[in-house]
Amino acid sequence: MSDKNIVKMDDIVSLAKRRGFIFQASEIYGGLAGFWDYGPLGVELANKLKAEWWKAVVTESDNVFGVDGAIIQNPKLWEASGHVAGFTDPMVEDTKNGKRYRADHLAGVDSTDLNELAELLKDKVSPDGNPLSKPRVFNMMMKTWIGPVEDDSAVAYLRPETAGSIFTNYENVRETMRAKLPFGVAQIGKAFRNEISPRDFIFRVRELEQMEMQYFIKESDENSTYESWRNFAWDFLTERLGISKDNLQWHEHEENERAHYAKAAHDIYFRFPQGFKELWGTHNRGDYDLSNHQRVSGKDLTYFEQASGERYLPHVIESSVGVGRIILAVLVDAYHEEEINGETRVVLKLKPELAPYKFAVSPLLKNKPELVEKAREVYRMLKKKHGNVMWDDNGNIGKRYRRQDEIGTPYCVVIDFDSLENNDVTIRDRDTTEQKRVKISEL
Repeated sequence: MSDKNIVKMDDIVSLAKRRGFIFQASEIYGGLAGFWDYGPLGVELANKLKAEWWKAVVTESDNVFGVDGAIIQNPKLWEASGHVAGFTDPMVEDTKNGKRYRADHLAGVDSTDLNELAELLKDKVSPDGNPLSKPRVFNMMMKTWIGPVEDDSAVAYLRPETAGSIFTNYENVRETMRAKLPFGVAQIGKAFRNEISPRDFIFRVRELEQMEMQYFIKESDENSTYESWRNFAWDFLTERLGISKDNLQWHEHEENERAHYAKAAHDIYFRFPQGFKELWGTHNRGDYDLSNHQRVSGKDLTYFEQASGERYLPHVIESSVGVGRIILAVLVDAYHEEEINGETRVVLKLKPELAPYKFAVSPLLKNKPELVEKAREVYRMLKKKHGNVMWDDNGNIGKRYRRQDEIGTPYCVVIDFDSLENNDVTIRDRDTTEQKRVKISEL
């Protein structure tokens, strides 16, 4: 995407539904705000993105280990982490119809100060034109109950982030993997946030999936480690995923933006249709997490460094990105509208490694058994080698090309009558639309 190829959110939403990437959750019942279902192509794209992240963070590393924590944890975890008391957003209510809104969004400022927001909103009305209540705090954790009795003793929460179980499993991982500092713990998993006003398609949702890594270090190493993981995030987006650098920029958190415990925080912003917004965060969390869990649990979480004889609480560098946001960024970056031979085509210029299908195989004519048989032979061969290969014999060849362009398939393979004679096929390149003949044995 470039300035000459600005993408509207409606374009992405339409493509996502039309081609089977993302659907509104429980759509036949009118949907549910902040929840989305991933269709066949969306699942493939998401799985490839997650696999690429896992490979880069865990598989290719000598000292980062994976975990998969439970969605519901002991509620004391969230008390220790500060989520019960502090995981809040400022909220206002439409005094006539009861609709709730983010106070900072209506005020147009990045602030959680209730007095400041009250002053800014004193003469404003709701989107429906009604008076607004005074701003108040709203805890975004989703509450549930464990067991048959719904009372205070049974209260639990759906996790608001995946990092919690990383910190509580820090000592388990260190002992079982015989890990020495520095080392990291990574996790991909669902989190739940009762957003006051979910918006912008899958950008701000109530059920999300996170890819997070917490890197445990000695305090003296925090600056170099922090810069290393900042560079990792940028390189992953630009090199591994092929996102244009023109659509990315750094945002350093000012002191009033950072969490009270954070020593430093940088986000990579992506140029979404609604403007440059947060995509990937790198944060220096200090020893806030382990010190609080040590205090509340009573467990010793210090690390003994044999070489120096020191014992200390590790500090933590966090690298975190949402799966939904990275999917949205990849779709927006890859989305292009181009004129080819006087006609406009929509094409997703995804990196071939990320495309839901790498090849689409077609017989030139679906009513010719000899072409279909040969095409099926090629299809089975490519599927065995590459896995995700699509069979497409619906419509004329031009319509098939347009369909495959829209879902980002890099190569269309067509079997025609010459294929029967010469054992070759026509391969069409998605990005250039150029076609060439290639021997089947060379595919």
